[in-house]
Amino acid sequence: MATFITTIKFTEKGIQGIHESAKRAAAFKAAAKKMGVKVSGQYWTLGPFDGVMVFDAPDDKTATAAMLHLSSYGNVHTTTSRAFDSAEIEKVVGLLSKK
Repeated sequence: MATFITTIKFTEKGIQGIHESAKRAAAFKAAAKKMGVKVSGQYWTLGPFDGVMVFDAPDDKTATAAMLHLSSYGNVHTTTSRAFDSAEIEKVVGLLSKK
């Protein structure tokens, strides 16, 4: 499974329904699970983003589908990045040609 980190910004619709935010997050977590995605963290934040989510997905296509599903409700905009743990980055660095 690959790890992904998503930053979240509320849309105007999302802010108007802010009282339902935790309920929507729980519903997304359940829907993501059915897609083979494991959400390990959902956080509401201060600063330039309204939230951050950490999740594992079997591949980029599944991760993309999950984020499209989340965005399709119109409550948030997402930006997702692939995250690498130390063992994974060691393998990546190992692919670099040695000089």
